[in-house]
Amino acid sequence: MELMSRGLQRTLLAVCLGAGLVLLGGCKGGPEGDAQAKAPGAEKADEAVPVEVAKASRRSIAASYTGTAPLEARAESQVVAKTSGVALDVLVEEGQHVKAGQVLVRLDPDRARLQAAQSAAQMRKLEANYKRSQALVGQQLISANDMDQLKYDLENARAVNNLANLELSYSNVVAPISGVIASRSIKTGNFVQINSPIIRIIDDSRLEATLNVPEREFATLKAGQPVLMQVDAQPGKTFQGTVDRVAPVVDSGSGTFRVVCAFEGAGTLQPGMFGRIRIDYDQRADALVIPRLALLDDQGDPAVFVVRNGKAVRAPIKVGYTDGEWTEVRGGLQLGDAVVTAGKVALREGSSVQVINGAPAAKAVAVSAPGKDGKQ
Repeated sequence: MELMSRGLQRTLLAVCLGAGLVLLGGCKGGPEGDAQAKAPGAEKADEAVPVEVAKASRRSIAASYTGTAPLEARAESQVVAKTSGVALDVLVEEGQHVKAGQVLVRLDPDRARLQAAQSAAQMRKLEANYKRSQALVGQQLISANDMDQLKYDLENARAVNNLANLELSYSNVVAPISGVIASRSIKTGNFVQINSPIIRIIDDSRLEATLNVPEREFATLKAGQPVLMQVDAQPGKTFQGTVDRVAPVVDSGSGTFRVVCAFEGAGTLQPGMFGRIRIDYDQRADALVIPRLALLDDQGDPAVFVVRNGKAVRAPIKVGYTDGEWTEVRGGLQLGDAVVTAGKVALREGSSVQVINGAPAAKAVAVSAPGKDGKQ
């Protein structure tokens, strides 16, 4: 019994010693384990962020105002019939170009022709009576009062005849302006009512687009400035025009003023096309520019990330004109500075970067000295 107690004591002692060694071993290995666990994180923290860069360069840049507006014909006419009658002949089709004074429709002239002939006969009769009366005046065989009455009757007959001839001329419907037939609402054989519109003509030789421009641009836009326009119907083409006129007042309700741009039609542009218009009002031939994509999307002052010695440095800048994909830099950068254009979302101040669109661009960057802001 005593021997068994001693054996149990030895067993318990061995178990305790083993557990202690295990605990000591765990305590000794803790720092090494922590270091091994932290090593991947440290490597990740030092990992370079891949970015694309572009160098600040010099190029011409324009200050411009852009807007959209539909094209309209400068002149348009609704051709109406000035007399009633049956259309004997319709001489034009939609899309056909016509000149001012050209006959478009011939109406039945019979009634108007008879009225003109009747009035002409009456006029000739009175002319003959007036001539005979003039011979009798010298012989004092007719009174002055009767002579005056004959004269007034003759003048009235001439006016009636002129009116009848005018009505007869209305049987030929002519074009009031030169242009293209936009629509035609008459066919041969139709009866036409007086003053009813039958044909629409638009002058497509010169088209206009009217922009409603905010009043802050009132001092910058002037008549004669060059205008560029693109339309969806002619992809890839740019049409040149000019500012034709600028309204001298600002509308108090909308806070805008009207700017009318003129373009030569030349058969390519048509009324109703929707134009994207750009008016250049200033030009700088040698401006320091960067891609607009390099600007940081924050709410503060304009800034970019510049790559210097393999690190991303946030640089506040002063911007000027924006022309398409380019932005003018008026301060904060120098010629040749490499600005980040892609990958800037993952960057922080001092982040290591890896330029993936040409490492030499980053290596050639010169560190800008304080106080040199790249002003021109």
